[in-house]
Amino acid sequence: MPERRSPVEEFGAQQMMQGIFVSRPTDAHIASRANLLEGGSELAPPLVPVPEVRAEDFSGRALDDFLGRLGEAGLAGLLLDRPLSDEGFRAFGEALGTPLPETDPAVLPNVSLDVVLNLVGERSRTENVSLQPFAANPLSLHTEGSGRPVAEQPRYIVLMCCDPGDDRVAAQTVLAPMDAIGSRLTPPDLETLSRTRYRRNPQGPPILRNIDGRQVFSFRDFLEESLEWTYGGTDSGTGTAPDTVDSALRALLTAMYAPGGHSGVRWERGLLLVIDNTFYFHGRRAGTFSVPARRRHLKRLRIK
Repeated sequence: MPERRSPVEEFGAQQMMQGIFVSRPTDAHIASRANLLEGGSELAPPLVPVPEVRAEDFSGRALDDFLGRLGEAGLAGLLLDRPLSDEGFRAFGEALGTPLPETDPAVLPNVSLDVVLNLVGERSRTENVSLQPFAANPLSLHTEGSGRPVAEQPRYIVLMCCDPGDDRVAAQTVLAPMDAIGSRLTPPDLETLSRTRYRRNPQGPPILRNIDGRQVFSFRDFLEESLEWTYGGTDSGTGTAPDTVDSALRALLTAMYAPGGHSGVRWERGLLLVIDNTFYFHGRRAGTFSVPARRRHLKRLRIK
């Protein structure tokens, strides 16, 4: 019996096509993205229970209940009477898996215990992508680590509010469920996305894959930047062309920003939220961090 090839080897053995995707000013998602990320009206909160729990009681049954809700919905939150210490926050992350260290030199001044990133809003807008989480820029919808191999992508993003800042409506964390986005795409677009990857990382997953019957995306909206892609698939006579891939990517972006499909987190002190990176895209609306009296401060863990 011949030896079976890995998915990556199988992908490499199939017909390959490459291209570069760039958004156009006339693309349908451009206006809806601006309305979502730059709009002033408050987004409705996600429809998940947020029980109030004392920080010292967040263990045992309370923790088991939280993990159960996370497994079912891909999203779970609770309101603590006070934020956890860095040590307590890391310990909570370890109950979910392995906290990933923060290695970007640009953010290391804001890192504690190697894994806790202090997202303090203290800058006006910046072109430095590494510093945008600390600035007033909106953050486009994405999955965390979308260009990395699956084994290196975080499964969970853990956020905890230490101080909501002056304006709790500004800079809302935005959530977009993958199942709703997938339902807006046609079968041909879904098939195309399942065969398309970031070219810079051939070991990374396709933009769309299946996990336990769920459609899971690994994708970031690169805004005006170009996305170099690789398409691999058997030649079934369908005449797949670069325009087919570009069209599927445009359809995905349109589905990601379709009005009415998003929720927004209104942060308050002690609020803790865990996002499953295989259930939701996430992003952030524009903030007002340039001259705050009180700086917004969230802590973040990425869990593998």
